[in-house]
This record gives sequence, C-alpha cells and structure tokens, in this order.
Amino acid sequence: MEELITTLKNPDVLTILGIGGILFFTVVAILIFFLLVKIDQVKDLRGAFQKMARSFDELDEQAKLIVKTDLELNKAQEELDRRLNGLNSLQKASRLISTTLDQDEIFRRLDQSLISELGFEKNLVLMLEKSNNLKCRIGSGFSQEEIAYILSHLEKESGLMLALREGHSFSSLSSPKQRKEKIIELFNVEHFILIPILTQAGMIGVVFVGNHSGASSMTEGDEELLSILANQIGQSLENAQLFEQVYRSRQELESKIQERTKQLAAALEELKKISKLKSEFVSAVSHELRTPLTSIKGYASILITGKVGDIPPEVRERLEKINKHSDNLVKLINDLLDISRIESGRAEMKFILYDVGSIAENVRDLLAPQMREKGIQFKTEIAAGLPEIMMDLSQIERVLINLMGNAIKFTPPQGTITFRAQRDKEMVVFSVTDTGIGIKEDEIPKLFNEFYRVENEINQKVKGTGLGLVLAKKIIEAHHGKIGVTSKLKEGTTFSFTLPLTQPLGRNDQ
Repeated sequence: MEELITTLKNPDVLTILGIGGILFFTVVAILIFFLLVKIDQVKDLRGAFQKMARSFDELDEQAKLIVKTDLELNKAQEELDRRLNGLNSLQKASRLISTTLDQDEIFRRLDQSLISELGFEKNLVLMLEKSNNLKCRIGSGFSQEEIAYILSHLEKESGLMLALREGHSFSSLSSPKQRKEKIIELFNVEHFILIPILTQAGMIGVVFVGNHSGASSMTEGDEELLSILANQIGQSLENAQLFEQVYRSRQELESKIQERTKQLAAALEELKKISKLKSEFVSAVSHELRTPLTSIKGYASILITGKVGDIPPEVRERLEKINKHSDNLVKLINDLLDISRIESGRAEMKFILYDVGSIAENVRDLLAPQMREKGIQFKTEIAAGLPEIMMDLSQIERVLINLMGNAIKFTPPQGTITFRAQRDKEMVVFSVTDTGIGIKEDEIPKLFNEFYRVENEINQKVKGTGLGLVLAKKIIEAHHGKIGVTSKLKEGTTFSFTLPLTQPLGRNDQ
C-alpha cells in the first residue's frame, strides 16, 4: 500500500495518470455522444418503423376493402347479368305472346324453357277454369305428383286464394312469416315469388317461381320482373278472350244479317208484287173511270150550251160544278195513270238535247198570267256556259209547271219566284225558290207521299189531288235524277232537282 502511495506521488506517474484520466473521460464523452446519436437514430428508426407499420395496416385495410368491393362488384355484375338475361327473356316472351290472339297458342309460345330462361329453378303457371278450379298450363322443376299436390292444397288455402284474388303478391323477401312458411311448405322451396294474373274481370290465374335453399334468394328486381310477366300474360289472354267474343259476336251478327237480308229480300219481292198489283189496279180503275167521266162531262157541256133547251140559272150553276169537278177527276185519273206507267216502266220517254234557258222561258210564258194577277216577280239565274242536256222536254216542263205552280199558289202578292240552273260535275241542278209561307219541318218528309197535302189555309181553300209532287218525283227518277226540298216557315221554300247531262244508252224510248 505504501509502495502504491509512494509510486503515485512520483511526478511522472502523476503526469501519466492525468493524461490517462483525460483520455478516459474523453473516450467516455465520445462514447456518450455516439450513444446519444444512436439513441436519436433509434428513435427516428422506431418512428419510421411505426409509420411504416401504420402504412402497412392502412394498405391491409385498403386491400381488404378492394377485395370486398371487388366481391360486391362481381356479385352486382352477376345480378346485373341475371337481370339482363331476365329482361331479354321477358322481352322475348312478351313479343311472342302479344302477336297471337289464340289462348292455347299463348301457352304454347310461353313454354317451359322460356320461363326457365328467367333464371328460376321451379316455375308454374296455373289458370282458373270455368269450374273455378286451378289447372296447370306450364310447369317445370315439379313432378306430376307434386303439381297435383300443389293444386289440391292451394285451392284449400282460402285465405291465400282470397288475397291473390284481391291482387296481392307474395315473396320470400317480404311476406309475413306465417304466410311465408306455408308457401315454402306447399311448394317445397326456400325462395319464392307468387303473383296473381289479373284482368279487368279479376284474377284468372297465378305465376309461381322458386329456388332451393342453396340457390340465390329473390330480389325486388325479380318481383318486378315477374310482375311484368304476369301483367303481360293477363293482357294477352284478355285480348285473346275479347277477340274470341268479338269473333263469335261477328259470326252471330253475320248469321242474323244473312237471315234478315233474306227476309228483307223476300219482303222486297212481295212489295214489288204488291206495287205492281197496285199500279195495275190503279191503271185498270183509271181506264174504267175515264169513259163514264168523259160521258158525264160531255152531257154536262151539252146541257150548259142550251142545245137541249133552256135551263134555269140554278141548274146551270150545278152543271158548271159538275163540269169543274169532272175536270178535276180527269186530271186525277191522268196523274194516276202517268204515275202507274212510270212505275211499271211503260211510260214512253223521248230524250232529246235541249237548252236549259229555253225551258225557263217556256214555263214562264205559260204561267205569266197567274204571276201578273198576284204581282209576283219572276227571276232567272242560269249559269253561263251550261250545255244542252238530254231530257224528255214535255215531262220536265210538266215538273217545272208543277213546282212553279205551287210556288205561285203559296207566295203572297208582290212576292218573288226565282228559277236557277247550275252545273255540278256531270249533273245540272235546277231549283225553284219562292218567298211564300213555307212548310213546317215535320211535314217536309211527307211531301212526296201520294195524296198528301200540307195543312194550311191556302190548301183548305184551293182543292188539289196531292199527286203533283209524287208525279214530279217519278219523272225526275226516270231521268236518273233526284228531287228534294228545303223550307223555313214564313220565309219561303226551295224545290231542287238534278238531271244528268247525258242519259244511259237505251233510254231514248222507255
């Protein structure tokens, strides 16, 4: 110990120890510095590691999210592909069943394979018969025994059938638990859709589709797709039923029309026979009456002249009435004979080309005294360039005399009568318009009836036969024309008739 102390007291030793201490502390300081630097580096590395770990965690989450999204996208793509296939099948089915109006053909076109294309394992289309029982029209995925079991038990489910009749649909996606379990048990499926086929008359059937538990479940898109199909089936069947009803009604109507046509034809033939008999009777009676009337008129005329001796004024007055009424009867008989001859085709018509203006002048000259007596103004309005037309001149003048004579009779003093003629395609339209008392609307359709006379004050004072317009109509129709009338009470009347420019061949003599 003493030696050690002695040694340490040696200056050289102390110097060495001082230098060594300084080196020691220097080394220690350097080591501490490097240690601190390393510690900072370790801290930095630990921070970077933690940051990297967090990044890896985030990447892992993102990877999981990408995988999940990819799975969802694949599932969505599969669902979309399924929906597209279903829509294509639905479009195909709709096109096929909407182009026929036969009910059996609709089900033939809507076969099992087409329903199966919608993507369901089991399919049924059940229709209500007239007996109100269900009948399977399309079925796949079920045996005949299973279908028979479903039909017999489904009809017993009164609550379910009532709901279907009311238009309710059922699916494994949204049905109440009890109802869902009952349908699953009945149809032996896990996923299902049951939809009624509806028309305006109500439910006519149901459509069912289903899948087993291992298959995909139903979606709202499946419900919508099947609903569209059920509606399309209902519309097509309803259209077919309506067509069948219309077709049957048409057949019945055609049968009735044919029967009625036969009856009308027989009635027409009978009417022609009666009309012919009437014409022959009128002709015979008229001929028989003409001879005694001629004798009566002749004797009355002789007596009036005084050739058989003077007669008292009272007797003369009565003889003149006999003569006047005889003239009226002769005119009536002549009109009846003319009408009868025209109706039977025995009237002789002489068709010649004649100028329309000349006809108007001839008739005006004949009736001028009567018009002057009442101060009636006569006007003519004949279209320029009217050609000559084929007619029986005497008969057409007879028509115009009749029409203008009526106009004079029913037009008050200082009135106006206008005669017009104008061309309308291959016809010439003639009209006689007066400013007379007019005719009631309900009497116009009766004017061309035999012996009909309008009830007014003038007709009560002036006697007539009621055959003038009938004869005029027959003459115009014999010329292949038409006659009509328009009138307003207290304003005037217009009689119009048409004549063709030319007459058919073979009409010169009739």
